[in-house]
Amino acid sequence: MIGLRHLTMDDAGAVGRIRSGASMRFIPARQPRPESALEWLTRVLSYADVVPHACWYWGITSGDDLVGLTSIRRYPHGEGCLSYILREDCWERGYGTDAVREMVAFAFSVVGLDTLTAKHHPDNPASGRVLIKAGFTCRGVEHGYLSYAKDCANG
Repeated sequence: MIGLRHLTMDDAGAVGRIRSGASMRFIPARQPRPESALEWLTRVLSYADVVPHACWYWGITSGDDLVGLTSIRRYPHGEGCLSYILREDCWERGYGTDAVREMVAFAFSVVGLDTLTAKHHPDNPASGRVLIKAGFTCRGVEHGYLSYAKDCANG
C-alpha cells in the first residue's frame, strides 16, 4: 500500500535517489534536468505558490520511505498530463498503479479535469501496463512516445 504526500526540502536526498540511474533512462530529454535534487525541489515546490494552480507534485511513499514522485500538469480546455517515476528498487510492486489511480481520482474530483493523459517510452512497456491497469487507453505514438488518455466520464 502506498501513500501520497507533499514534498519538502528535506526530501532532497530521497529525490536524488529516485531521479537517478535506471529510473531516468526513459525520461524525455526535453524535460528539465537540474544539477541537483535540491534545485529540482526548489522549482517544483514553487509551483504551489502559483494561483491558480497549474502543477501539483507529490511524493509516493511506502511506509515512511519516499519511493517515487508523481505530478499532474493542468492544460487548457479541461485536459491534464500525469507523470510518475519510481526508484528502481521499487519497481514491480504495484506502487505505480496505486499512485496513478490516486492521481486519477484527484485529477477528476479535485482539479476538475475532463481528460488525463500520460505517455511512456516504447522501450518501457511496464509503464504502459501501469496505465492500462489504471484505466487508460492507448492513443498511439506521439513524438516517439506511446500516448494514453483517460476521460472523466470513464472514471
